[in-house]
Amino acid sequence: MDTEAQHTERDPSSGTEDGSRSARVSEDTNDTRDAADAGDTADAGSARSTSSWRRTAFVGAACVAFLLLLSHFVMQPFLIPSRSMEPTLQVGDRILVNKLAYRFGSEPARGDVVVFDGTGSFVREQPRGNPVTGLLHDGAAALGLAEPDETDFVKRVVGIGGDRVVCCDKNGRLTVNGVPVEERYVMLGDQPSSVPFDIVVPQDRLWVMGDHRSQSSDSRDHLGNPGGGMVPVDKVVGRADWIAWPFDRWTTVQETDAFDAVPAAPAGGHGAAPHG
Repeated sequence: MDTEAQHTERDPSSGTEDGSRSARVSEDTNDTRDAADAGDTADAGSARSTSSWRRTAFVGAACVAFLLLLSHFVMQPFLIPSRSMEPTLQVGDRILVNKLAYRFGSEPARGDVVVFDGTGSFVREQPRGNPVTGLLHDGAAALGLAEPDETDFVKRVVGIGGDRVVCCDKNGRLTVNGVPVEERYVMLGDQPSSVPFDIVVPQDRLWVMGDHRSQSSDSRDHLGNPGGGMVPVDKVVGRADWIAWPFDRWTTVQETDAFDAVPAAPAGGHGAAPHG
C-alpha cells in the first residue's frame, strides 16, 4: 500500500516536471520565433520605407524634368519684377509665355506683349558668372520661382520691320505709318511719350514700349546705343498669353485693336526718315 502510494505520488510529480520542461522549451521557441518575426517585420517596414522614398524622389525628379522641358520648348512662366507694364501686368504677376507662338513662321505683330532677351539691344553682353549658380537660377526662373535674368524684358510691340513710328502728333498721339494710334492700354495719366522720336524700324527688328510709359525703360531709352533700341526678332522668347498667378488675376493677356487701322509699311520704305 505504501509502495503504491509512493509510486502514485511520484508519478504526478514526474509528469509535472516533464510538462514544465516541455512548456519552457515551447515558450523559448515561441519567443525566438516572435523575435525573428519582429525582426523580419522591421526589415520589411524599412525596405518599404526606402522603396517609398525612392519612388517619391523619382516621381518628383520626373515632374521637375517634365516642367523644365515644357518651359524650354512650349510654355515658360515669368515673374514680373517691375511696374513697366502696368496696368496690363502688375508686380508679382506670373505670366505664361507661349514659346510656340512664333516658332512656325509667324512673327511678332503690333500690339503683342512679348518677352525677349535684351542682350545687345537693351543691355551689353555681360561676362558669365558662376556656372552652377547660373544653372540653379535658370532652373528656378524657368519654373517661375525666381526673377528672370537681368537680360530678359517684357514689353509691347509698337513697330515691326519697315514701320515708321513717330511721337507725337499735334494731339499728343503716337503714329505708325502716319496713322494715329489710340493706346487704351497705356497707364492712366501717362503720355504716349515724354521723349519725342521719329524712327524707321529696320527689317527683322522690333520697336517695343512699356504700357506704363513713365516707369518703363524701353526702346526710347536706347536710341543712341548700337542697334538704336531695336530688338532683333530672333531674340524674342515668346508671347505673353496668360496671367497664371495670383489666382484672382487668372486671365488671358487681352489683345488690342489699337493697330488695326495701321497699314503695312510701304514696299519702298519711308525714305530718309531719321532713326531717333
